Amino acid sequence: MDVTNITFADLGLSEAMLKALEKKGYGYPTTIQAEAIPHFLQWRDVIAKAPTGTGKTFAFGIPMIEHIDPEKPEVQALILAPTRELALQIGDELRGLLTYYSGIRVAVLYGGAGIGGQIKQLERKPQIVVATPGRLMDHYNRKTIRLDKIQTVVLDEADRMLDMGFFKDVTRIIEKVKNRRNLGLFSATISQEVMTVSWMYQRDEVEITVEPRQEDRPDIDQFSLTVTPLEKAETTLRLIRSQGYERVMIFCNTKHMCQRLSDDFQRAGLDCECIHGDIRQHQREKTMQRYRDGKLAVLIATDVASRGIDVDDVDCVINFDVPEESEYYVHRIGRTGRARRKGVAWSIIGNFPEKAKLDEIAKFSNYTIKPMVLGADGTLTEEVVKAAAPVRKKFR
Repeated sequence: MDVTNITFADLGLSEAMLKALEKKGYGYPTTIQAEAIPHFLQWRDVIAKAPTGTGKTFAFGIPMIEHIDPEKPEVQALILAPTRELALQIGDELRGLLTYYSGIRVAVLYGGAGIGGQIKQLERKPQIVVATPGRLMDHYNRKTIRLDKIQTVVLDEADRMLDMGFFKDVTRIIEKVKNRRNLGLFSATISQEVMTVSWMYQRDEVEITVEPRQEDRPDIDQFSLTVTPLEKAETTLRLIRSQGYERVMIFCNTKHMCQRLSDDFQRAGLDCECIHGDIRQHQREKTMQRYRDGKLAVLIATDVASRGIDVDDVDCVINFDVPEESEYYVHRIGRTGRARRKGVAWSIIGNFPEKAKLDEIAKFSNYTIKPMVLGADGTLTEEVVKAAAPVRKKFR
């Protein structure tokens, strides 16, 4: 299917949906959206493999909303997500699409938060529920939610969810949705567990694969700055200020570094906060909401705490620490350059092992990372990399 020139209007969406998309500045669907939406609208089962940042939420969220009957107060659609952060993010994106609809409500259910407030959400009769599997089972066992009228079930980040040990909960939930009309599995990789769920529960499924090499691969300029370890924080601060970045995500490898950097930057007058595993869930959510709403300029995070954070217009991602894994690097920089906007990623190198690791990541991921120099006046110039001196052979 040629999806290069398709518009959202070509997909046969309602006026309310087209207006919401236009308001958000989306005119053209990404490959995953153009391929998945027509099948979902026809109630087909879909198994889709697509990289982070290619617009998976809209690929299932748009047709899901189009299928909802606002006159009916029952839960009609269910999205399962591996983490509370991702569940909250999906809930926000769906509400954004519902701007011009009336009578369609969304509830988000996740662990680590009081169940009372979530029961109140369910009492308002939402037609769409986004949930982590464990908390959904809690509500089901308390009889605060019914699953018998659900028509569409979607597993988002299915590979990660099943990898995190939710296989039993997920299969039990799917089995309790007796009147399901279609099941969507969305994943960055198709693991053995994802294949098993597909084999057990999908019928005549449509397979969609979006390769990272396609135009959906985020358009990100990647750079590095090499400084001494003691200059890393000051250089990062100068980079943000001199380039005028307004929404930045900084990644550190440890909770300790995350907190220290945040404290240093706050003392320097930068509008920044951090999220890591030692910060209470309520505070993390508050910080995330400020960042999503554009009220916080800089968010500093560890890889684990940042999972499921999807914000469309991040100007720049900075690796304050070069990540241990190549996958982490790809996941981090994928937070910028989304929705066909151009992004920028910086890596701050403080020693030789970090440089070697970044070189390895660039090679593994087939990325070009340009070494740069940040002048005292904030100007950026390309670093002149000296060629390695030839090894001189010794003759005995």
